[in-house]
Amino acid sequence: MVIENVKPKFWVEKERLNSKIVDCLTVILRTSGCYWAKKNGCLMCNYIADAYPSTYDELVNQIEFAMSNKNFQILKIFTSGSFFDTKEVPEGFREYVYSKAYELGIKKLIVESRPEFITSKIVDELSALKFEVEVGIGLETANDFVREYCINKGFKFKDFERAAKLLKGKARVKAYLLLKPPFLSEREAIEDAINSTLKIKNLVDVVSLNPTNVQSKTYIEKLWKLKLYRPPWLWSVIEVLKQVSKEVDIISDPVAAGKIRGPHNCGRCDKDVAKAIKEFSLHKDISVLDVECECKALWEKILELEDYSRIPLVK
Repeated sequence: MVIENVKPKFWVEKERLNSKIVDCLTVILRTSGCYWAKKNGCLMCNYIADAYPSTYDELVNQIEFAMSNKNFQILKIFTSGSFFDTKEVPEGFREYVYSKAYELGIKKLIVESRPEFITSKIVDELSALKFEVEVGIGLETANDFVREYCINKGFKFKDFERAAKLLKGKARVKAYLLLKPPFLSEREAIEDAINSTLKIKNLVDVVSLNPTNVQSKTYIEKLWKLKLYRPPWLWSVIEVLKQVSKEVDIISDPVAAGKIRGPHNCGRCDKDVAKAIKEFSLHKDISVLDVECECKALWEKILELEDYSRIPLVK
């Protein structure tokens, strides 16, 4: 029985497992939340709003509730913080998840963590498992200036690099890159995402490109309400994917695509473009990104002219 106010969010979606497309159960557990969000916080994130200090038993109940009567080969667990932070997720709960994965015959477990919680002990723990593990780290950008002043992420590139090198070969490493942090123009955002991807390609197994969406009660929302920020164009997502897909395994699943607070184009083509991005991420067929709409010309003009009236932030 799950207490009403600590029900997890969960859904089954398609995910790539090697060369096959399989079912993935994605579970967002209610935990005490990301410690960095409590201390300072990233400018675009408000996941802490769903925080709840779940006990070990409540976490077990949540995941049992999410798993019931479902068939899946991949289990993806999000906590809106760090899976390896013992102040957020009790260490014993990790062992429970591993044993549950064995019991259900899971082929792959996907979790997330900030780099400071990736230690030699954690790597040894993961390397002992008999199924594939993928650890996602929210690097956001390889540019320390942008990460500190445009995102307020709270760590340096060298911290990510240390964690990625520890994990490499023991677990799959996924880097989340943020497309269009505040204060970057559309063109700067594209260039930053491309440069970041190329810089980390030998450190990671996969890159997840996350176009920014405007969450409530965040600094970005304040800028957005003042018309000082626009979420990225979906054309920008496609541009980054096309530029780097031959260099690294890259995926993208834009949250709130087509909505005013999410990455969007003109409104007429949003659904088709977002679908193409999802299809590319699953099947790795670059040709599906060859979608067209009249608004693409406007996006191209924005890239050409937007920076004329401002001082470039990224060099």
